[in-house]
Amino acid sequence: MADEKQELVERIEAELENDVIDPELGVDVVNLGLIYGIDLDDEKNVKVTMTLTSMGCPLAGTIVSDIKTALKDLQEFKEINEVDVEIVWDPPWDKSRMSRYAKIALGVHE
Repeated sequence: MADEKQELVERIEAELENDVIDPELGVDVVNLGLIYGIDLDDEKNVKVTMTLTSMGCPLAGTIVSDIKTALKDLQEFKEINEVDVEIVWDPPWDKSRMSRYAKIALGVHE
C-alpha cells in the first residue's frame, strides 16, 4: 500500500508540474520549488503545502485554483478525494529551491 500511495503522490506532483504554471514567471510551481509537500491521507484526501515567491503575490488565488483544476481528473476517476492547498511562509522561498531546469529557463545563476 505504501508503494501505491507513493506512486499516487508522484502522479499528483507530475500533474502539478505539467499543468500549474506561475503566470508571472512562466515556469511550473514544482520546478520553481514552491511545493513544499504533498500529503495523502488514508481516505485519499490530498493536502498540498506550498509557498509563493513573495508574500504580496496577487496571483495566489489563481495558483491555488490552478492546482485544484490540475487534479480534477484524478478526482473524477476516484483516485483522490478532497484537495486542500495550504500556503505557508516558513521556510521562506528563495531561488535555491528552484530546479536546474527553472534556473536555466529564468537565467538564474547559482
